[in-house]
Amino acid sequence: MTHGGDDHGALTTAQRECHNIRALYQQDLYILGRVGAALLEAPFRLPAKPVESDLLAKYFRVLGDPIRLRILDLVANHERSVSELAGLLGEPQPKVSNHLACLRWCGFVVTRREHRAVYYRLADERVAAVIALGRALLRDNEEHVAACRRVDES
Repeated sequence: MTHGGDDHGALTTAQRECHNIRALYQQDLYILGRVGAALLEAPFRLPAKPVESDLLAKYFRVLGDPIRLRILDLVANHERSVSELAGLLGEPQPKVSNHLACLRWCGFVVTRREHRAVYYRLADERVAAVIALGRALLRDNEEHVAACRRVDES
């Protein structure tokens, strides 16, 4: 900093850059702290340095469970409670709740509370579009998918 009358309190270019870098670093620490906290509570683990393909594969594994797919179908056009879903699926409520927790955590469904009941619906209509695209592709390759043993092994 200079000590002249007009420049008193003015920052040099280097000081401004240092200040900007420090502010960005603090922002990064804040974001990393939020992500780190989420990862500590997360119901899954990622590689130390996940790349997009790791995350995308994990995203599609959410869709890889038949019960979760059925839940997504049931909430695609109509909000439903856990007990309603359990009845429609013929599955125990705790099992359905666990699947809903996964779907909610990963952003596939959102909730709305009404008194004591919690209602689930799709978070984004693109989820239904992804499932519809999967069904269309499956129709063209159903016999190969049914016969594939490699997917079942992993």
